[in-house]
Amino acid sequence: MKFNKAKCKVLHMCQDNPKHSYRLGEEWIESSPEEKDLGVLVDEKLNTSQQCALAAQKANCVLGCIKSSVTSRSREGILPFYSALVRPHLEYCVQLGGPQYKRDMELLERVQRRPQS
Repeated sequence: MKFNKAKCKVLHMCQDNPKHSYRLGEEWIESSPEEKDLGVLVDEKLNTSQQCALAAQKANCVLGCIKSSVTSRSREGILPFYSALVRPHLEYCVQLGGPQYKRDMELLERVQRRPQS
């Protein structure tokens, strides 16, 4: 199996980083401000706001699909779908990159409060 150099990116961490250019063999490696690996979005400042926004967006989309396809609006009718389909999007990688800012926590909590409204 050949090594795919086109898929390699350099992610410069830290503010004082001189941001050197790197290469593999004869090809220069492209620099990137953020990268996604195993579903975790990492940027150069290790900020998790973008990760929280993406998780809330996915959870809202799934919740909208549930509400449009389930006829029962009762809490007992929607709660099993919510637990099985929405919560995994909100809980994925929370241990690694939990919400750092109050606005990120409020964004995720707004999705959690939505089924009750």
